[in-house]
Amino acid sequence: MAAIELVHITKSFGPKTVIQDISLDVQDGEFLVLLGPSGCGKSTLLRMLAGLETVSGGEIRLGGRRIDQLPPSDRDMAFVFQSYALYPHMTVRRNITFPLIMRRFRWWFHIPLLGGLGKRRIEKLPEVSDRVDRTAKILGLTDMLDSHPRTLSGGQRQRVALGRAMVREPEVFLMDEPLSNLDAKLRTTMRAEITKLHREVGGTFVYVTHDQVEAMTMGTRIALMRDGVVQQYGTPREFYQNPTNTYVARFIGTPPMNLIHATAGNGALQVGQTRLAAPTHLAAVTAGSDRPVLLGLRPNAIEPVGQGGAEILAGRITLVEHVGADTILGVRLDGAVTAHDDEGAPSSDVMVTVPGYSLLALGDTVGLRTTLDDAVLFSPETGQRL
Repeated sequence: MAAIELVHITKSFGPKTVIQDISLDVQDGEFLVLLGPSGCGKSTLLRMLAGLETVSGGEIRLGGRRIDQLPPSDRDMAFVFQSYALYPHMTVRRNITFPLIMRRFRWWFHIPLLGGLGKRRIEKLPEVSDRVDRTAKILGLTDMLDSHPRTLSGGQRQRVALGRAMVREPEVFLMDEPLSNLDAKLRTTMRAEITKLHREVGGTFVYVTHDQVEAMTMGTRIALMRDGVVQQYGTPREFYQNPTNTYVARFIGTPPMNLIHATAGNGALQVGQTRLAAPTHLAAVTAGSDRPVLLGLRPNAIEPVGQGGAEILAGRITLVEHVGADTILGVRLDGAVTAHDDEGAPSSDVMVTVPGYSLLALGDTVGLRTTLDDAVLFSPETGQRL
């Protein structure tokens, strides 16, 4: 069993606390993504799992066994670094084989001639060479086994780093932003390869990234962090449809969720001069007397239509971006105000995603329609979902 339990984990560097009371349960075989901006503590949490950082408080358990006091070598975890960390003087085969060699390490390996002979002997053992060949075949590295890292592309080097982790057959794979050094096209390819690897290997993966696209496409479960605190823990679908607060709502999605100031009451939402009937899932929040709320709407839940008519928001187009299959519009609403983002920067436009190539242009006036079927409401004071 490779189930991971984090129980009230904290981490401090001197007076500064960077991980604050985190508790997570990761089931055997899951692909957990630790997501968040730079400095949120996600890499520190991963390094504590690996044993590269000590735990200031709490416990880490693997398969029910406490491991936070064990050295990294006894945790049965493989770490894939952001910088690949390949040995430049070794071939691809030797780089992949190296963890298996170190399992059989002897003190005389330090003696240049004897050590070289001993390592080559281990490398040629059938159980070792067969495992390396099998790993190389899965990753498409068979033709590169005699090459050195300097002759490989970034994507190939990343696959070698993955192979070095795979060959150990660990219970848990730990990956610290392994795709951040690759270009956009190669990142897309490697995302698919790592996802496929997870399905084939069947181990538990813990993956750190600041890229929400990687998190949404690869993870079976996501933990979004901010300032050392987990803001939400759940599936990608839960993040997209049911964000727990405005920070999660704005972090997930491209463009992010729109947050519009509104008044909820008497079974409706008042947005500027427009009154919108509340759907069933918002009935409890809108049933009472008027109260201020933030109305959360995904850009693809809003449709540009002609002006006028009931439940139609009016506005003027301030942004047009054609992005292949879709067009992204920025619309400044008449008589309504959108919320600022978490950095305090103005975000006065509603973002709308339109399928296809829209002929709408800057300065056009337009009506916006939404059914509110997927809308969520937040508190303007706390940012928490209502």
